[in-house]
Amino acid sequence: MVNIPMKTGGAWNKDTLLSVNALKPGQVRNAQNIEGLNRKPGTPPSPPSAQMRTPALAHPIRKGQKVPLSSGASVRQADVCLGWNSTDARCDVDVSAFLLGENGKVIGDDWFVFYGQTKSPDGSVAFEVDGVTDREVIHVDLAKLNPSVRKIVFVLTIHEALEKGLHFGMLKDAYIRILDRGNRTELVSFPMVDYYTNVISMMIGELYLHNGNWKFHGVGNGVAKDLAGLCGLYGVQVSG
Repeated sequence: MVNIPMKTGGAWNKDTLLSVNALKPGQVRNAQNIEGLNRKPGTPPSPPSAQMRTPALAHPIRKGQKVPLSSGASVRQADVCLGWNSTDARCDVDVSAFLLGENGKVIGDDWFVFYGQTKSPDGSVAFEVDGVTDREVIHVDLAKLNPSVRKIVFVLTIHEALEKGLHFGMLKDAYIRILDRGNRTELVSFPMVDYYTNVISMMIGELYLHNGNWKFHGVGNGVAKDLAGLCGLYGVQVSG
């Protein structure tokens, strides 16, 4: 069961997963101030409807395509950058990364990274809001990654989609691009092409280990599950 001291004061559940938001330094979370918060940690004050220019994608791949993360020297540190725009001002999109083992499940309850849990236990994967070139960034240090991790799945989820009747048909311009952190060159990118109206969470791409080498898979498929539902899908135990 996930239990993160000083975050929610207990195990993750449907309510806390979707309402872990920003507090000023020194504030303590309680039932009153959690419900009144509006923004995730570090989120810039611009509204969700603000449009961003899609950066030029140097090495785009097609949906379903799988490619090596690098054709030359192995990449040890990468920045996984994600962006999107929406046609509905109510759409607030979150980024999550699930660190999976051989069985396709997280290797532990706290091995997923999102706005409410910004680092993996080993410090190899970290969440950051960008808001300048890309919407959000997941920093990945493959040299520090727990050897039990065989795949990292990157997911876009529409915040409170079930409650507000939102779906991926209201999004556009979504992409994922992976940069070599050392020289800032793009290794691979995937512009999303399918925007399903029956989907609220999209597995946009994944890094996976194959024969000792890291590869990238442009997935672009989704599910009608919120963040709590995704936790169940990938083996994170949450309370009811």
